[in-house]
Amino acid sequence: MLKIAKERLNELYAKIDETMGLFLPIKRAGEVNFAVWGAGKEVSLETLKTVKSPKNAFFPQTENMMKFKTEGKNIEVIDIREKLSEKIEERPFVMFGVKACDYKAIEVLDKVFLADPVDTYYQMRRNAATIVTLACSKPEESCFCKAFGIDATAAYGDVTTWLDNDNLYWQANTEKGEALTALVQELFEEGGAEEVAAQQEATKTIIDKLPFSNLDLSRFQPENLNELFDDKAWEEMSEACLGCGTCTFVCPTCQCFDIRDFKTNEGVVRYRCWDSCMYSDFTLMAHGNSRTTQMQRFRQRFMHKLVYYPSQNDGLYSCVGCGRCVNKCPQHLNIVKVIKTLGGKNND
Repeated sequence: MLKIAKERLNELYAKIDETMGLFLPIKRAGEVNFAVWGAGKEVSLETLKTVKSPKNAFFPQTENMMKFKTEGKNIEVIDIREKLSEKIEERPFVMFGVKACDYKAIEVLDKVFLADPVDTYYQMRRNAATIVTLACSKPEESCFCKAFGIDATAAYGDVTTWLDNDNLYWQANTEKGEALTALVQELFEEGGAEEVAAQQEATKTIIDKLPFSNLDLSRFQPENLNELFDDKAWEEMSEACLGCGTCTFVCPTCQCFDIRDFKTNEGVVRYRCWDSCMYSDFTLMAHGNSRTTQMQRFRQRFMHKLVYYPSQNDGLYSCVGCGRCVNKCPQHLNIVKVIKTLGGKNND
């Protein structure tokens, strides 16, 4: 294990930035999100949860897919993937400070976007990225990653780091991690194993006492699909839902998107953007919408995360317990309420 003094972190960032792009939790206008690092920007590794998750680096909120130029009856299709590929290959990037829950969420996204047929836009970014995770030391009451089997004190990634008042501790886990370590090795010194172990023990003690850490998920099994689907509790739970989509936009595992065309002076741009299953026009077709009520849309969101997705992905839930929806839903209609209402007997 290696360590570097906290006051030297800007040297570490600058060293990485010499050869690679660098995304860090950056504070701007009072909010913290992952953004490209630059001298003078305020880094906030101490922030437990960025407003939006790191998925934005791999699956952007909006991205151009192709362009069309027309002259009379002639249509020229411009595939922007070649330019995107060249740009990424020239400058691979580091995602620094990813928490364990958000790293697990990337695994959820991988199973969607890297399954056949592979999403090449997502694939190029994932291949270009080296992920440096940061273990949690001060979890909040809204956190419940433990319920999904995630160890917040030992996030994996290409490199795992831990932060205390004095130092950042560093441990490479993969070939990418070893390559990044070799790049910055001169800034580090050996040590830190005892400090990390002590921090992990203290953090696990806190996690065990959090109100949602031991949620019972035992009822959310494929064999209970019909029973859960028909449960009358969905009506009552969804009554206050505004359909605002806030939960889907802050969620690190949501992957729904729409594809649209936009006419410009230089032709037509086809782009994709995040969408939400909570919207009334989601998957709207000529004949209408297959889910016509907010209750149906509300049920779809949570059935997918807790039943449909895990039944198709070896039990991997499409929720990682980050708690963003717990903090952000204006009506307090989050996945914790669903689990406590429909889950196992131990949720009482």
